[in-house]
Amino acid sequence: MINLRRSFIVGIKGLHLTKKEFFFLKKYKPWGVILFSRNIKTIFQTQQLTKSIKTIFNDYNYPILIDEEGGKVSRLKNFIDNSIFTHDFFGKLYTNNNKKFEIYFDIYVKQISHLLTLLGINLNTVPVLDVRRKFTNKIIGDRSFSSNPKIVSKLGDYCISKYHKHHIGTIIKHIPGHGLALVDSHKKLPVVNANVNEIYKKDFKAFVNKKSLFAMTAHIVYKNIDKYNCATHSKKVINLIRKKIGFKNLIISDDISMKALKYSIKKNTTRSFAAGCNLVLHCNGKLPEMLQVAKNAPIVDNFIIKKTSQFINIIR
Repeated sequence: MINLRRSFIVGIKGLHLTKKEFFFLKKYKPWGVILFSRNIKTIFQTQQLTKSIKTIFNDYNYPILIDEEGGKVSRLKNFIDNSIFTHDFFGKLYTNNNKKFEIYFDIYVKQISHLLTLLGINLNTVPVLDVRRKFTNKIIGDRSFSSNPKIVSKLGDYCISKYHKHHIGTIIKHIPGHGLALVDSHKKLPVVNANVNEIYKKDFKAFVNKKSLFAMTAHIVYKNIDKYNCATHSKKVINLIRKKIGFKNLIISDDISMKALKYSIKKNTTRSFAAGCNLVLHCNGKLPEMLQVAKNAPIVDNFIIKKTSQFINIIR
């Protein structure tokens, strides 16, 4: 039952659940599980993996996530070559010929959705709504639709609607915007010095009025909003996401095992919840760290239960 689950998402180590992972999932009941390339070798093996996870919870609709953006962020490389189908590719196609964009993008999403459904995966961490900048870190680069926030926003809406049409949930990221980061948050904590009005006009704007049920945070310090805490750990930034951007659904932390976060896994967990994240994400599959997350994650509340029910209505 969903009301017995805890408010966190974890990754696992390999192609199959180990006994320890099986008992971990059974005991601590995370809200969801995220898969990476390390978990995906063949279609049959991946189907068996997702089936074994869902069987633990006796829930065919149990949330199983993946990062399948296309381009360099693709976990399905063993099955398909997505290397050219970046957000940037579709952004340029839209700018040059929006009718052609619709045809190509519709086919692309339909094929990806079909494959995800075949594999037992129901939640994709797209679209990337970060607005690209020429002078910032290449970690976003062609993962962004455009340097124009209006195009990013419009294509984001289109992306969400198409995945939902094909019964795959979506997660917008990296709220409230990763475009101004000068370093890679996987390795170091980015600090953005721009004033709030400048950030809102470009970066925040792309996230407004999105119909995705989930948003993933950015591990970035916005110095003129909260100079002490990154967005994931900042009540001020989460409050801005709620009130200024107007996002009313579930906020998921980005991976709390990333090097941008300087605290212990336990502290990264508790600080994320204290700031206002609804779900905490931990990706590296290290069981001792997963235990720290699990022991410090609360049971899901009524808000999470309500939004999860809405998610299930999309994927059915």
